[in-house]
Amino acid sequence: MKNLLGSSVKELENVALTYGQAAFRGRQIYNWIYNYRNKNRNIDQIKVLPLEFRNKLKEDGFKVSELILQEKNLANDGTLKLLLSTADNESIECVGIPTEKRLTACLSSQVGCPMDCKFCATGKEGLKRSLKTSEILDQILSIESEMNRKVTNIVFMGMGEPLLNIDELLWSIRSINEDFQISQRKITVSTVAVPKMMRKLSEKSFQILGNCQFTLAISLHASNQKIRETIIPSAKNYEIKNIIEDSKQFVRDTGRRVSFEYLMLSDVNDKSEHANELSNLLKGFQCHVNLIQYNQIDEVEFKQVSIKNLQLFQSILSNNGIAVSLRRSRGLDKNAACGQLRQNALNK
Repeated sequence: MKNLLGSSVKELENVALTYGQAAFRGRQIYNWIYNYRNKNRNIDQIKVLPLEFRNKLKEDGFKVSELILQEKNLANDGTLKLLLSTADNESIECVGIPTEKRLTACLSSQVGCPMDCKFCATGKEGLKRSLKTSEILDQILSIESEMNRKVTNIVFMGMGEPLLNIDELLWSIRSINEDFQISQRKITVSTVAVPKMMRKLSEKSFQILGNCQFTLAISLHASNQKIRETIIPSAKNYEIKNIIEDSKQFVRDTGRRVSFEYLMLSDVNDKSEHANELSNLLKGFQCHVNLIQYNQIDEVEFKQVSIKNLQLFQSILSNNGIAVSLRRSRGLDKNAACGQLRQNALNK
């Protein structure tokens, strides 16, 4: 299968030239693919192309989209979660999170996930495979089509561990930046943290993208190694102190501050002593902490922290000189937690 999605304008011009067409035909394909107003992503619908050219592309196996909408859930707050099926009958999720001025797409990088974080539904099924660049980008088209809006921001916080699919991740970011016209500064890559991969991420970013301006978000979720190992099994292979040192090196290599995601779990990591311990861990470091309200799921035993406790935790970090913000969960009424929709479909 030859998917045109993710191709640059130059690459599509070369496709056109290969078929004896003028280069501008490639530019017509390019403008059609990346226009969010085009609902039907079938090559037949590129009416500006000669019929013979369209037929030849189809005969030779070219496609624009290969993901099929399997299920969608719209929450009361406008958050839209999509379950999409792949060509090999696997399922992945993506989420559109709207506000008045932006539409954030939460994208998956793998089918399933090998990290088995205890608070996440995705890891329950393990890892099936990594996604191709076209499959990652197709999620953006699916969200734009269903919500009839252009995506403005990207977060790789869906299914999978992005740093275990690093090449496809970075080629996706190239296309998101250059083809979808979304600034790297509006892209966030979230990772549980994999040994040696932060350095590889910065090195490959400069090789593939020419720079590294996206935000790296580390899913820390604990203030010490013992707690982290209880909720993230893979943490035993990567000491929290080493994560912080590698994060500092990433800042030195890229000039971009690192964000730390901290999922607040009642009676696990939400005490005042945890806030002070986290402050000591991060002090003197160019970083930012996102406190996250836990999105309750039936499959695990963790509970939400009250807003009062969230705000107390936030104030302790702030008083200790740590840049911190509070991010409340979206789509609470429609299974918006990572992996829930797929898990429900598998259980049917």
